[in-house]
Amino acid sequence: MTLLNRRNFIQLASAACISRGIQPALAQSSPRIPVPGAVPIRLGVVLWIRNGQSIDAAVKSVRDMGLPTCQIGFDLLTPDVATPVKNALTKYGVEATALSEHGPGVRIFNFYQGPETIGIIPPATREARIRNLKLASDIASQCGIPAVHTHCGFIPEDPNDPLYPQAVAAVKEIGAYCKERGQIFLCETGQETPITLLRLMDDVGLDNVCANLDLANLILYGKGNPVDAMDVIGHRVRGIHAKDGLLPTNPKDLGKEVAIGKGRVNFPVVLQQLKQVGYKGAMTIECELPQDRRKADILESKVFLEELLAKTYS
Repeated sequence: MTLLNRRNFIQLASAACISRGIQPALAQSSPRIPVPGAVPIRLGVVLWIRNGQSIDAAVKSVRDMGLPTCQIGFDLLTPDVATPVKNALTKYGVEATALSEHGPGVRIFNFYQGPETIGIIPPATREARIRNLKLASDIASQCGIPAVHTHCGFIPEDPNDPLYPQAVAAVKEIGAYCKERGQIFLCETGQETPITLLRLMDDVGLDNVCANLDLANLILYGKGNPVDAMDVIGHRVRGIHAKDGLLPTNPKDLGKEVAIGKGRVNFPVVLQQLKQVGYKGAMTIECELPQDRRKADILESKVFLEELLAKTYS
């Protein structure tokens, strides 16, 4: 199937707005929204709050972009963020669908240092990161956030690898802690093949341990693509990151992230698959492009996805 052209979507959306005598969609804080109830997927954005950044202002920025949801994370997660997060979400009417936590310690996103630094697989940082994920669960419980999200890391594809049962035990410990608090534990896709993640979730054996399908990560890591992944783990997907990218061509580094609609993600097919499995969660835009391009890209992505969602569910 031919990939949809993002530029055409934006041009069509703008032309439609002009014909109705209003400003182009990208000039508004809230472009045209499909009829309430017609589309079961709610758009959002990954909201990462840096040290010293105002929580109130960060959550307000989600509302100002016309997005109803977010996944929220912190450079440094501490117990005292709970009250301001809860207050800001209530004040601006924003739904946080997950609290994202990855620390402490350095994470290096490449094929050499990545396996030693990302997630709860590396033994050196595993215990500290499990503690932080439990803290995230406690804070999420105080704020009414229904899920905790993380990268598990480079899960061994060989189940006979000595690290594999350790990974299962670590995920089970976190998943059980979240389950006691009525939460889902979301494992981000990307550093492993879809069948490896499914094996891990099955071996953990908890119904609240699910997948956060990042639509670009499988491509960026050269581990597959989201269309095929949906055939394997679609029934376990409880979160979506809307992102786009290109396959890696340098054996040392990940592929390149590009604007949504300009990469290898086949968004029309993935949305049809989500519709078929009855997915009714959030689709969270994750933009890791340079800061000076970030807001404009999120708003363009919002238009692109709203048009495609309306078409998919019409």
